[in-house]
Amino acid sequence: MNTTPIVLVHGFWHGPWAWSPVTQRLARLGVPSLAVDLDGFGLRGGSPEARWARPFDPAAFATAPSPVADVTATSAAHTLIAQLRELGRPAVVVAHSMGGIVATRAAELAPELFAELIYVTAFAPVAGRPAVAYLGLPENAGEQVGALLCADPAATGALRIDPADPARRAAIRGCFYHDVDAATADAAIALLGTDGSAGIPGETFPVTPARYGRVPHTYLVCTADRAVPAALQRRFVTEIDAISAAPTTVIDLDTSHSPFLSAPDALASTLAATHARR
Repeated sequence: MNTTPIVLVHGFWHGPWAWSPVTQRLARLGVPSLAVDLDGFGLRGGSPEARWARPFDPAAFATAPSPVADVTATSAAHTLIAQLRELGRPAVVVAHSMGGIVATRAAELAPELFAELIYVTAFAPVAGRPAVAYLGLPENAGEQVGALLCADPAATGALRIDPADPARRAAIRGCFYHDVDAATADAAIALLGTDGSAGIPGETFPVTPARYGRVPHTYLVCTADRAVPAALQRRFVTEIDAISAAPTTVIDLDTSHSPFLSAPDALASTLAATHARR
């Protein structure tokens, strides 16, 4: 590989499949990219057995311990770091949503592997508080993710959703995919996992100017996001700038939480333009 690669990190309940429209377009633009599985998701994930039981028991599903409850931001970051090391050179890392927590931790632990860190409507807990602490802030007012949860995270160890529940599908689409065409949104909902480890947003970890702060940052603000409100996204930018050597480059996208599905051309072009600087 003779150029800096882009590594694409998905968010909660998703997997590398979410980036497929973007990797196709990046290839057309001559930009090498790789979408990876986060610990607890995709091929590294799992669902409680109660999800598959027939007849389905909603009460059992809502109380079953999560098979990914032991995943933390740090353990997932170490896996991401190992994936980055395999490339043999620093990468532009693009992190979506809760995947931003893992990428933030990885950038603190191994800043030498990051040519740049690009957040796409992502959590970036750099101010000494866990990501879960941001959920009750005024900037997060109006978010629609909380209503999707169907189990107590303290009991299950996970943020659990039920994509198979017909009564919840409309809410999932409205939260994540309101500007995505119906066929693609339905396909995406069918691919969602159920569990995101509560240990990822629940972990507090150090972020320092000497390590994380020396990594260049870009933040793509999705202004129509119903999962991570734009006000919260901009708060993360302010906090990133407080500990970084250079200001964050901020780019607004008029999309939902899922620009990789609703606006893959615009997203790929934006990533390619940022990549060209590296």
